[in-house]
Amino acid sequence: MATTFGQTVAEQEVADLTSYFVETDEWRRIYAGDIDVVYGAKGAGKSAIYTLLHSRVSELFDRGVIAIAAENPRGTLVFEGLVADPPTSETEFRNLWKLYLLLLVAQALRDYEIAPAISKAVIQPLEVANLLPKVSSLGGLLRSALEYVRSLMSAESVEGGIKIDPATSLPVGVSGKITFREPTGDQQKAGLVSADRLLAIADGALQEAGVCIWLLLDRLDVAFAESLDLESNALRALFRVYLDLAAFDSISLKIFLRTDIWDQITKEGFREASHITKRVTLSWKSASLLNLVIRRAIHNLALRQYYGVNEAAVLASTEQQRELFYKIFPDQVDAGLRKPETLDWMLNRTCDGTTRNAPRELIQLLSASRDEQLKRLELGSEEPPNQWLFDRTSLKEALIVVSRVRFDQTLCAEFPNLKPRLLQLKGEKTLQTSDTLSKIWDMDEKSTAELANRLVEVGFFELRGSKEAPEFWVPFLYRSVLDMVQGAAE
Repeated sequence: MATTFGQTVAEQEVADLTSYFVETDEWRRIYAGDIDVVYGAKGAGKSAIYTLLHSRVSELFDRGVIAIAAENPRGTLVFEGLVADPPTSETEFRNLWKLYLLLLVAQALRDYEIAPAISKAVIQPLEVANLLPKVSSLGGLLRSALEYVRSLMSAESVEGGIKIDPATSLPVGVSGKITFREPTGDQQKAGLVSADRLLAIADGALQEAGVCIWLLLDRLDVAFAESLDLESNALRALFRVYLDLAAFDSISLKIFLRTDIWDQITKEGFREASHITKRVTLSWKSASLLNLVIRRAIHNLALRQYYGVNEAAVLASTEQQRELFYKIFPDQVDAGLRKPETLDWMLNRTCDGTTRNAPRELIQLLSASRDEQLKRLELGSEEPPNQWLFDRTSLKEALIVVSRVRFDQTLCAEFPNLKPRLLQLKGEKTLQTSDTLSKIWDMDEKSTAELANRLVEVGFFELRGSKEAPEFWVPFLYRSVLDMVQGAAE
């Protein structure tokens, strides 16, 4: 079977992503620059958008946009190095973010020779402070920024403010003249300048040249995954810096963040959240997911030839997309008048307890179905009837694979402390109450409620029933791996 449906992770399919990327209204608004913060569930397509933006730097540049990745799109994470020796406070993190982003902007001003007469006032003090070498990696710039922030904060802590050495006109204990507070008149005379002032000058240089800079940040869920406190400090500080940068017309920070992590950050209150208005939450409807499947399917030459596909006509018509879908797949997986059609079956079985669909599990189901179908053909099973490429059995077997991968590599990998309690549900009914869970887990009422609600938050349970009598329903996505039985527990 020559047909493939691509990779489930955007970073692994950069070369092909452009060919079958679904250009939704959300994407068009992001590409136009109208959106700064992109929220989405894991697998919803944030990294696909980030990867596509990064792949179109030349096209963006022709529009007057310099797109800069502030985190490596693939490979080693820049911010991973902070886990072992992180900033000690949110303030230190905020200063680190600001200086690091300033260095990226200054590097672009220098590399692209943007308004040199103005940019010199930004570049020179950073070079004097040994923060902006001629050649440096993202990791190198981050380390330099962190060392400088720490030395400055240490000097301020010891001196109770910035003390100037009269012999050198330099701050005592600091290698440069950049500060994160507005300098006094005497300090300004000594040459001190704030990071905010340098960003303002940089913004002016960009306006003079008629260009703007987008600073792109993704993979934050991985960078700070080892510590919830570290993640909270880092991301709260980042969003405060985002709001600081909002004052500039030509410098924009583009943040791609998982919805559940944002919810966790704001759980204890985050006043600034209401000021983040240029945002969007990625969501997928049945029609857009159908379009995604068909785009990936007709990316295969063999499939187009087999079905005689007119690519342009199919992509222009939802009706033709459905027709092609049901040439490739059976009309139903479980036969019966009250059973769903195959597309609905796929969507129902690849969403978690949040009831939101994401492309990742759907793509994984398609790829696993291909592998299962090949195994069946290799073992001598008959080819699927009609013109189908897949039979019903292959789709059912593929769901078991998806369930196992989602449970092991996503849910338990991210929340290992929950795994023992989840395994206690093995073989149980799919609809539980607080009382039945309390018996299974051998926990008191309060502890049971806390754990059950936590499992709702991470998408293992779908919350049903009423506030007075909540019920906890396990979605199809997690049933196979735990051998759970359809029905209500007693």
